[in-house]
Amino acid sequence: MSIRDVLLPLVGESSRTTMLAIEKCVALARGLDVHVTALAIEAEDTTPPDVADVLGATEIVQTAPTARALLAAFGAAAVKLSLRSEQRLERVRQASVIDVIVMQARLNDMSIALVKSADSFSEKLVERLLLETGRPVLMCPQDIADTLETSFNRVAIAWDCSAPAGRAIGDSLPLLKRASRVRILTATDKASGTQLASGAALERYLAEHDVTAVFETTEVSGSSIGEVLGEFVEDKTIDLLVMGGFSRSRFSEHVWGGVTCTVINQPPCWVMLSH
Repeated sequence: MSIRDVLLPLVGESSRTTMLAIEKCVALARGLDVHVTALAIEAEDTTPPDVADVLGATEIVQTAPTARALLAAFGAAAVKLSLRSEQRLERVRQASVIDVIVMQARLNDMSIALVKSADSFSEKLVERLLLETGRPVLMCPQDIADTLETSFNRVAIAWDCSAPAGRAIGDSLPLLKRASRVRILTATDKASGTQLASGAALERYLAEHDVTAVFETTEVSGSSIGEVLGEFVEDKTIDLLVMGGFSRSRFSEHVWGGVTCTVINQPPCWVMLSH
């Protein structure tokens, strides 16, 4: 798979962190030499904030001024960096905001999602992009946008030998080939022979695609695997984390907790998810 055409949904608040995240996404896309479709959405109807709080609504209130401000920020950054891009503004009912994004994402090689930590809308958007488009999702964590690199030199692959993890490997190959260092990480307290053999096999597979990677294991030691991945990213100054999403069912992840939900709610760096 090649990554040539990318969707960037522009949803959320027109805050400083959002604007900075948009600039980082544009700089990253320019470095990857991809075409970006920036999709902003204006809601025809809105739910008053006090009612939304009572109902526990996961939808955001996407007003016309906000949508246009996000598009303007994207446009300015795209012109500055000579990014190949186009802008679209859709006007839909509030409840259909994510539906429109998902439909468009099926026609792009990858989506980049602006993600706020522990935010119900961000979580819902990423989940639906991941499970309903057949395309990978690259999460850009807004809360730490100022620390994000705009090239992926140091990449970590979270490897559990699952089908989603395998899909993530294939989807991320164009990015892995650009990296200067690739680490394969399996989080386990006692690595089995099967796990060790799988890691070595992945090293050989990547070598066939001109990607030099090193396999290693790390202990969980009572922590969640999501937390372990976050610590690894910080310790090794990882630019991009590649992983499969929802190896278990989405219901199980939400009820019992899981790696995908942990990472979606607190991305430690750029994270590429596939399912």
